[in-house]
Amino acid sequence: MDGAKLEGKTVAEHIVDFLERREVKHVFGLCGHTNIAVLAALAESPIDFVTVRHEQIASHAADAYARVTGEASVVLSHLSPGLTNCATGVANAALDCIPMVVIAGDIPSHYYGKHPHQEVNLHADAAQWEIYRPFVKRAWRVDRADLMAEILEKAFHLAESGQPGPVLVNVPMDIFSEVIPSDSFDRIRDNTRALKKPSIDDETAREIVEALAKAENPVAYVGGGILLAQASEELREFVEHMGLPVAHSLMGKGALRDDHPLVLGMTGFWGTELVNQSCLNADYIFAVGTRFKEADCSSWYPGYTFNIPGSKVIHIDIEPQEIGRNYPTEIGVVADAKAALRVLKRVAREMYPDGFSRPALEQKIADFRTEFKARNLEMATSSTFPMMPERILADTRKALPEDAIITTDVGWNKNGVGQQFDILTPGSILTPGGFATMGFGPPGAIGAKLAAPDRVVLSLVGDGGFGQNPSMLATAVELDLGIIWLVMNNNAFGTIAGLQKAHYGLTYGTTFPGSAAAPANGPGYADIARAYGAEGQRLSAADELLPALEAAIAGGKPTVLDVPMINNPTPTTGHWNILDIYSPDKEISHVAT
Repeated sequence: MDGAKLEGKTVAEHIVDFLERREVKHVFGLCGHTNIAVLAALAESPIDFVTVRHEQIASHAADAYARVTGEASVVLSHLSPGLTNCATGVANAALDCIPMVVIAGDIPSHYYGKHPHQEVNLHADAAQWEIYRPFVKRAWRVDRADLMAEILEKAFHLAESGQPGPVLVNVPMDIFSEVIPSDSFDRIRDNTRALKKPSIDDETAREIVEALAKAENPVAYVGGGILLAQASEELREFVEHMGLPVAHSLMGKGALRDDHPLVLGMTGFWGTELVNQSCLNADYIFAVGTRFKEADCSSWYPGYTFNIPGSKVIHIDIEPQEIGRNYPTEIGVVADAKAALRVLKRVAREMYPDGFSRPALEQKIADFRTEFKARNLEMATSSTFPMMPERILADTRKALPEDAIITTDVGWNKNGVGQQFDILTPGSILTPGGFATMGFGPPGAIGAKLAAPDRVVLSLVGDGGFGQNPSMLATAVELDLGIIWLVMNNNAFGTIAGLQKAHYGLTYGTTFPGSAAAPANGPGYADIARAYGAEGQRLSAADELLPALEAAIAGGKPTVLDVPMINNPTPTTGHWNILDIYSPDKEISHVAT
């Protein structure tokens, strides 16, 4: 070992030491010539490097990992094609406010402007980091080795504070290998790991509680911010004391157990008549941790989900820009959901010790659930094959323990799950919301299983989504992760096929050759699973699903269940503006294909 090496460690080694002190357990990524110095340092570390076959798998897995742990995940990427492959998963995390630190290798700093191997520089030199500017909270280009420590510290704090999200730390490969003393990293060693989050004062809390107490038809409307803040218990205690019915966005699914007597369900295009009508009739809407996004609000058209103005809005969110963005707000509060609800609960008990009870409302909710399940019973118990999607969801719910984690993708496995699949443990459903990224669910299950190895993890995914990146099976097999991938196989990009058939009378470019029952030379997903070393089974009858799921859970091996499914549309009661664009002035939505 040379003298310089004896005087210090490489920047890559310091980075790994820093991650160890932050108690990082896993780093997700793929090798490249710009980042192998970091891999060499990780080889001597207790941190596990999760190797994938495509960088999008790494970023989706890291996304789900952060959702389960509640802390920033770490991705290690190569330059240019590695970074662009990774981008979709990072952007998905960004739109769902998931904390993530992406560390990317770059060209050597002494080759800026020379256009070396794999550099992106068609319009500016040394500008690789700018690729991520539209969607990360901040992108740093590290120009000096002695700045690495403070940049990493800022990166983690920014990713996890305020409205969480991904950040990029872009590092020229020569800086990874530069040997430096430890003083810059020593200086931050005792800095706080996590920043304190803002709460609300008692005066504001009393104003909110009094408004809700005097309201005739108040509704709580909650989003994914409840789950990000891990505030489900505080939400439950507050709404129970105030007697508030709870509607939720897609991302707020599972903020409370779906069988809680005050839960109305998911709003918007795929919401039920009960929840949409309850929100329309509300005089006050108590919104926490939600953005009032388009699909959840029936494209903001009045008369479908919300009548605002009309209903008055109290909105609590950690991000000031979200308050009043889509609807005018009477009381807007910038605060952490958990901290705010804790104060609201205390103040409510002080102001109204006996609380509020709405037995007629609870009975209305219970009656609707009974009626909805009765209407669905024929579909949910049908022996038709290919299977009815409702039967797939019903059998899956029967097979899974209450705390099982499911990852969804797009189509029936997201919209149908949001509408009619009970989530019984808060935070146990991981959904691509804002980006609605096809292909999130299968690699997301890897991150979820690594974060919670003792829990059952199941990926509900369509054949289109599963086909995006099946090489994630290699990682699951190598790590012996007992994940189940249930492929709801309608032999199509089903939701889009249903839209195209309804509005244009054809399914060009949206379906695959053959049918769900008999694909024409299509991929055999069970065969693909077995080729990777996983278990694989293609079902041939509806009654095979429940025992297959139970066997897969008991077996504890990576397992793919290929389940042929009829491409029926998810029922809707809300509205989506795209329908007006396709077929103006016509009442047309989706159809079966």
